[in-house]
Amino acid sequence: MSKNGGFFARIAKFFREIKAELKKVVWPTWSQVRNNTGVVIVSILVVGVCIWLLDALFGWSVTSFVSK
Repeated sequence: MSKNGGFFARIAKFFREIKAELKKVVWPTWSQVRNNTGVVIVSILVVGVCIWLLDALFGWSVTSFVSK
């Protein structure tokens, strides 16, 4: 056996440590989750619209230069 115990003892210690760490976690409330989700969805939409507009602008400029 190794200094830290056997294989199964190390696995048991690993899961005890996971349980201890999860007790330290401060979980968000449902209203915080809803608020953060809304912020993420709005941010994704704003970035998506910006990318779409830039793509349309660059596509229009390329086609106008090619057609001349």
